[in-house]
Amino acid sequence: MATIRKQRADAPSGFFEAEAAGLAWLAEAVPRGGVPVAAVAGVGADWIELDRVAETAPSRESAEVFGRALARTHSAGAAAFGAPPDGWNGPLFIGRREMPAAAEADWGRFYARDRVLPFVPVAVAAGNLSQGEASLVRRACEAVADGAFDDGAPPARIHGDLWNGNVLWSADGVVLIDPAAHGGHRETDLAMLALFGCPFLADVVAGYEAEHPLAPGRIERLPLHQLHPLAVHAAGHGRGYGVALAEAAEAVLAVP
Repeated sequence: MATIRKQRADAPSGFFEAEAAGLAWLAEAVPRGGVPVAAVAGVGADWIELDRVAETAPSRESAEVFGRALARTHSAGAAAFGAPPDGWNGPLFIGRREMPAAAEADWGRFYARDRVLPFVPVAVAAGNLSQGEASLVRRACEAVADGAFDDGAPPARIHGDLWNGNVLWSADGVVLIDPAAHGGHRETDLAMLALFGCPFLADVVAGYEAEHPLAPGRIERLPLHQLHPLAVHAAGHGRGYGVALAEAAEAVLAVP
């Protein structure tokens, strides 16, 4: 099996090991019909080696199968909101940024505190988010943390960084790479796919809902679940993401 090796000389402690732990945790759902993930051939302090995936063009059929499988991966569950992969006690990362682990029973408190707010001061310091916009984001987070969007659903086993670049379309179906895996909300993975674009997204969602129907109002809740990836990007990828983060926060505050 051909492999691909990723290396980073300045990798913080646990960086690639966290990726390997996330892939292993997501892979536990594969026997139950979950989405396949790239197999780890080896991992070290500053490198990880994965089995290479032969990519092909996506299709409506493979997108629907992906949606069904993603729902099954989510259904594998997690110990708590914010929980790291089982057996992993090291740091968590999204991209190159560290993010907190948690053990919360309530999604909103975890999401606001650990997935949005940590990146706000970084975005302000970078000049990508104004003080007024940061205040707007904090107001939205207060509503989220107070439980305005808690729905009683159990923690899902989410990929956590599910943009299209981490979705590899192969002849045998989708294979996932580069997770920021943790216990979260089902809609967060779907919202990230919507934010950054995914081929045949409507078919992905249709397949998902055929396996696990989502609560009414999912479209209105997209900005809520996009606060996290927008905050991460506002911290280091330009002013446009700060504007988009503030707009998402405004939309969250406008939800009845």
